[in-house]
Amino acid sequence: MYFDLKSVELVGGYVLNLEFEDGLTGKVDLSKYVEEGTVFVRLRDPLYFKTVRIEYGTLLWGKGEVDVAPETLYEEATGKRVEYGSKDRAIS
Repeated sequence: MYFDLKSVELVGGYVLNLEFEDGLTGKVDLSKYVEEGTVFVRLRDPLYFKTVRIEYGTLLWGKGEVDVAPETLYEEATGKRVEYGSKDRAIS
């Protein structure tokens, strides 16, 4: 889908530079996820955070125990809302 991730680059801290299938790019700061204390607490370890990769259009860490939905990242990084049911097109 257009909001699937194509590339990820570590910028520093918990900030990632993302590129999506539709060619749009943007930065996201995942520090708010780390502070939640849920499964994302694992991201507090800088070595673990650096294991970030893309599989099937989604960000994953470690052995796949932590992930963030690509549509959530798309909305945050691009400022465009993901809308389902209308040919999977983003609207601004």
